Amino acid sequence: MGGIIAIVCLAMLLLLSVRIQTITVTGNHKYSEEEVEELLFAGRWDKNVIYCYLKDRFGEHESLPFVQDYKLLFHNPLQLEVIVHEKAVIGYVSYMGSNMYFDKDGIIVESSREVLSGVPLITGLRFGHIVLYQPLPVTQEGVFRQILNLTQLLNSYEIAVDKIYYDSNLHVTMTLGDIVVELGNSENLNGKIQELSDILPVLEGQKGSLDLSAYDANDTDQWFSFKKKEN
Repeated sequence: MGGIIAIVCLAMLLLLSVRIQTITVTGNHKYSEEEVEELLFAGRWDKNVIYCYLKDRFGEHESLPFVQDYKLLFHNPLQLEVIVHEKAVIGYVSYMGSNMYFDKDGIIVESSREVLSGVPLITGLRFGHIVLYQPLPVTQEGVFRQILNLTQLLNSYEIAVDKIYYDSNLHVTMTLGDIVVELGNSENLNGKIQELSDILPVLEGQKGSLDLSAYDANDTDQWFSFKKKEN
């Protein structure tokens, strides 16, 4: 009996001495692998296999900005994968000194002073008091559907936009660095973004405004004016 107890104790001691050697992170876009590792495994015991497993199994997950949740997957005692499920944000508005990030349904999912790369600032929206995890109380009906459609098109063409402005009629003006692009209404939006994708390489390094609001899918000979801004 004593021998069995000794073996069990020895096994426990060996397990308590085993530390995770390799951590990989998947699903992360807003954080680097190194940042995720530093945030989740900052404590002395966090990379101990037994402690890490029990903490994940019975404890609460760390609260990380812009992360909905994460899952720890042990491939073996020395190798761990962190699967990150990020919050899906399509834009943000500035409110009382903070950036209020919202999802496709207009729900405020995060408040931060950080400017998140790849997420545009949305201006021109008229809204009242903002509450975290509640819908952004805008007066323009259907605006979130339009924002989602536009940002999905921009992502598909790999066009990075700093700011998107909507006027009272939901006409769109975008800012891309030193270039301002007028899109007008939401008609022929796919064609306008495709045209923008073709034109942008020609405008690289320039400053000015490009008017695509008159885009006509049936006109193959149309041209668009670019008003160059002098330095």
